[in-house]
Amino acid sequence: MEKKFKMNIVGIIPARGGSKGIPRKNVRLLAGKPLVSWTIEAAINSHMINKVIVSTEDEEIKTVSLQYGAEVITRPDYLALDETKTAPVITHVVEELEKQGYNPDIIVLLQPTSPLRDAVLIDKVLHKFLNSDKDSIFTGFRVGEAMPIWKDNENGTLTCLYDYHLRPRRQEKHLRGNLYCEDGAIYAVKREIFEQTKDFLGHNPDVYLMDRLTDIDDEEQFKEVERIILGSVN
Repeated sequence: MEKKFKMNIVGIIPARGGSKGIPRKNVRLLAGKPLVSWTIEAAINSHMINKVIVSTEDEEIKTVSLQYGAEVITRPDYLALDETKTAPVITHVVEELEKQGYNPDIIVLLQPTSPLRDAVLIDKVLHKFLNSDKDSIFTGFRVGEAMPIWKDNENGTLTCLYDYHLRPRRQEKHLRGNLYCEDGAIYAVKREIFEQTKDFLGHNPDVYLMDRLTDIDDEEQFKEVERIILGSVN
């Protein structure tokens, strides 16, 4: 679907057929609708996105996406592997759109695993982005002031994610700034920046702070999101 707007802002939804955590995840019914449809509807109802594209290699996802009003760009099989990164998928979509005569100014990545993100949130994020001097933006949540953080490795060891020689005293932590975590719901980047970096975050990104949204990666998260949706309806 395409809408009139002073800039070409494309919403790209990558939705391949394979899924390790939840088989056929993108077409599985979530509160009565296919998972991917929640993101399609959010993008279509946005006042700022004027083209909504689903990238997929899967025929059932293609059919569902068209039914819910998105356009579909067929993804080649070599971009639909478990190890495929998102950036090459976005590059493929942009190249295909250019062949069709559509040149996006802003690329918005909307992953179908964040169905609680709606059109209002999309527009708020884009409004903040377009009224800033930043080259990209992502939705995220604050995880606290900079503090000693360690990662648990599979082999039972710990890896330090900060310079522990610079460990601040408790009363000094406020001088170290905040930590933010991407929640995966929305990314937006200027097209020229994406072409330079081949990534959906540029050199000078901004963060749109929000309460943490549940990203669906496993069965329990799927059920949790469904409970949230059904609870808000009831």
